[in-house]
Parts: sequence; structure tokens; C-alpha cells
Amino acid sequence: MKNHFELFRLPQQFAIDAGALERAYREVQTQVHPDKFAAAGEAEKRVAMQWATRANEAYQTLKSPLKRASYLCELNGVDLQVESNTAMPPAFLMQQMEWRETLEDAKAARDLVALEGLEAELRAARKEEVEQIGALLDAGNFAQAAQAVRQLMFLEKVATEIAQQYDLIEP
Repeated sequence: MKNHFELFRLPQQFAIDAGALERAYREVQTQVHPDKFAAAGEAEKRVAMQWATRANEAYQTLKSPLKRASYLCELNGVDLQVESNTAMPPAFLMQQMEWRETLEDAKAARDLVALEGLEAELRAARKEEVEQIGALLDAGNFAQAAQAVRQLMFLEKVATEIAQQYDLIEP
């Protein structure tokens, strides 16, 4: 069975051409869209639906930097150990604590300006982490990339919490 990169005929690397991914996805979807199989037998319809579902899943994985990085680690035999490996560098943990305190303070004070500042800071940290992950993956350093992916997961979680606070604070 083809991996997601092979399915879309893309190089198996972190750096990805978003336009090429989009075009390849549309091409695969055109070939396997269930409407093309309306007159086909049940087995053919089922296979087409399975391929369409697989194409959707592959596209969503490759489109997201976090999912793409996780997938590349897995393809290269590196388990992210999300549940069992929670070790993080001390500086990263300190930064996380500071962000969480800022978030709690902004939440308690219903302070949109503080929330926006935190969001901007986190966006920059996420961008930096994604760039580091890309460099590590494309250099073939999958074990170190896995650590960075776990850190990005943590950053994504904080970003989600910030977004939820906007919903609670804004009228």
C-alpha cells in the first residue's frame, strides 16, 4: 500500500509544495469520487469510497505541519511516545509555565490585549518550532524531530486554550 506521499506523488519530506499537494489531491479525488461510480456494482462503489476516504485522510495529514511531521517520524520508525515520554527541556517547561500564568491572568481579568499579546508570542514560537522540525526531518534526524513534535503538540494545546478564551471574553 502506498504511503501518503506516494499517493500524491510528492517527495517524502517535510518541506512540501502546498499547491502541488492541492492539485494532486484534486486529481486523486476526481479519479475516485463516488459519483463516477454511480452505475458501478456495490463492490466497486465500496472500493471507490475507501479510496476517497483514504485520499481525504492523506490530504489532511500532509496539509497540517504537525500531522505531517508526526507521520514522517512514524514512516521512519520513530514512535512519538506521546503518552509515555513527557520529558521536555527545562527552558521549554519554564516558558510553558509563563505562558500558562499569562493566560490565567488574562482570563481572570478578561483582558483581550494580554490575550492578543500571548497569542502573537505563541504564534511566533509555533512558527519557530515548525521550522526547526522541518530542518530536523529533512536532515533525517527523526529522533530529535520527535522531541520537537511533542513540544509543538504542547504549543498547539496552549493555542487552542487561548482561542477558547476569546470565545469566553468577547461578547
